[in-house]
Amino acid sequence: MIITGDDPEYIAFVKARLRDQFLMTDLGPLRYFLGIEVSSTSDGFYISQEKYIQDLLARAALGDERTVETPMELNVKLQPTDGDPLSDLTCYRHLVGSLVYLAVTRPDISYPVHILSQFVSAPTTVHYSHLLRVLRYLRGTITRRLFFPCSSSLQLQCYSDATWTSDPSDRRSLSAYCVFLRGSLIAWKTKKQTTVSRSSVEVELRAMALLTAEVTWLR
Repeated sequence: MIITGDDPEYIAFVKARLRDQFLMTDLGPLRYFLGIEVSSTSDGFYISQEKYIQDLLARAALGDERTVETPMELNVKLQPTDGDPLSDLTCYRHLVGSLVYLAVTRPDISYPVHILSQFVSAPTTVHYSHLLRVLRYLRGTITRRLFFPCSSSLQLQCYSDATWTSDPSDRRSLSAYCVFLRGSLIAWKTKKQTTVSRSSVEVELRAMALLTAEVTWLR
């Protein structure tokens, strides 16, 4: 359980009431929780999953030490029929599932993880090679963190984008957005649109509608 707030006295009161009802141990300031590392400084908080990535790379057992600059090649459009079916599906599914959780603190892999997770039912050698590329990218960027400053205004800055008919199998488009609170990234998403759009304008409007719903909820 994480207890947070801006009133130390009330936090202490809540802890005392919880101890009266439950057997619990106070582990002190938050540093590590479910694979997420939290580092506190006078300027703010850093959130990362460096150890989680190290464990993930160890489980993947990559046979080399190569790194890449981007998590996915530009303009790649994967299809279910690309490559030969994998004989062992467990490894692919396990790694993709781990990447889904890692995307909680790594928005830079949100797009490739969204793409690769569409093939967990029947992955192929091509899909697996692109999965390994994401892991090599993480190896080279393992120290990247999200920063949340202590002092910032409650001003939201939002950006949305979309790719028109980017999926070659069903011709549906992708919506993506990110939301900043001042300079801190607090929300992001990549999602396939539910219907086929007939124009790039329609695609962008759907992406903006998805973002508007998120901003309305945040406000």
